[in-house]
Amino acid sequence: MTPAARLQGAIDILDALAKTDQPLDRLLRDWFRTRRYAGSKDRAAITQRVFSIQRHRASLAWRMHSDAPRALAIASLLKGDELPETIFTGGGYGPAELTEAERAAIAASPSGELPLHVRGEFPAFLESELTRAFGDDLLDEMIALQARAPVDLRVNTIKRERGEVLDAVKAREFPAEATPFSPIGIRIASGEGSAELGRSTMFETGAFEFQDEAAQIASLLCQVRPGERVLDLAAGAGGKSLALAAMMQNKGEIIACDVRQTALQQLAARATRAGATIIRTHLTEQEPPDGPFDAVLVDAPCTGTGTWRRQPELRWRLSPQLLKERMALQDRLLEQAAVRVCKGGRLIYATCSILPCENEDRIAAFLARHPDFAIRTCTQAWRASDKTPLGLGEFFRATPRSAGTDGFFAAILRKRE
Repeated sequence: MTPAARLQGAIDILDALAKTDQPLDRLLRDWFRTRRYAGSKDRAAITQRVFSIQRHRASLAWRMHSDAPRALAIASLLKGDELPETIFTGGGYGPAELTEAERAAIAASPSGELPLHVRGEFPAFLESELTRAFGDDLLDEMIALQARAPVDLRVNTIKRERGEVLDAVKAREFPAEATPFSPIGIRIASGEGSAELGRSTMFETGAFEFQDEAAQIASLLCQVRPGERVLDLAAGAGGKSLALAAMMQNKGEIIACDVRQTALQQLAARATRAGATIIRTHLTEQEPPDGPFDAVLVDAPCTGTGTWRRQPELRWRLSPQLLKERMALQDRLLEQAAVRVCKGGRLIYATCSILPCENEDRIAAFLARHPDFAIRTCTQAWRASDKTPLGLGEFFRATPRSAGTDGFFAAILRKRE
């Protein structure tokens, strides 16, 4: 493909992205699947440009006074000191010639300091909430969320030990190392090679799963033990259920619930691959199964603000209404969990959000309604290794800047005897 064809491909993908809720990586996979003429270098170049545009969409839109896909593509060329006139020629499969309005926008570079939400690449309506979360460090935290994320693996200890998986990954010439805090994690800091690893024999035989270190730490904070009865109330495709099964040495019972049958089908397949025989799935059409449970995990659906490195498109899909809906759902899930925890048991609340309104505020509101629960500090609960994770205190709060992980929050609540 020519440079012009690659750029037109990026514009077409951005246009399709604006019309769907599909994750960007899945949209790219499907787009390339129907366009076999795009070679590996073409796919890499188009993917890199599309992700870069999503990570810097606010500043690119500011530069061109428009967030239309074509305008964003033009601004991405200017950001790299490329000349749009050499690409927008109107020939073949490539962008049409520049309009007079586009030429004027290119010539009229904006002056003055950019607004904070543009420099930080986040929706303007979140500025007060993010300031509440980070104060004077807001911009630095947002810049850290613009970088590419590493690839983290969680070793499945039902089948393998970390050392042997780490040696095997290194033998494939991946620059891998042990995660700094999770005793079951491996990190490839470059963030490359996930597709190849996902096709490897090690993955297909259940030796590891892809899981960010912060999510591994949250799973370890559940403190599950062999023989316990555990409820994963919003399990999705089951990443944490699988982690908990390994921590329980595949002894006991885990009931993984979700409202989506497709997600539970994925979990069942993953559990088979991992050899996790203690997981049962439950489609939550109305109510979750009755308790009591020794531990209930509420890995709550949230805005995903902590995953912006991996899913930069989520920044621009977020709205005040969606945030309000997520908070209401989080409260409902906590209510469902409360009545299913046994006396003396644990309720673990987790999100991949960096927003206090989805995290600390939800815990405070829950405790006001449920005086029979009390906070168990995460530092007290941490027993997985001698190294205390960064961000561990009363709660677990992690960000790319502070901990090198995805943005994450976890709280442990104990039900009084």
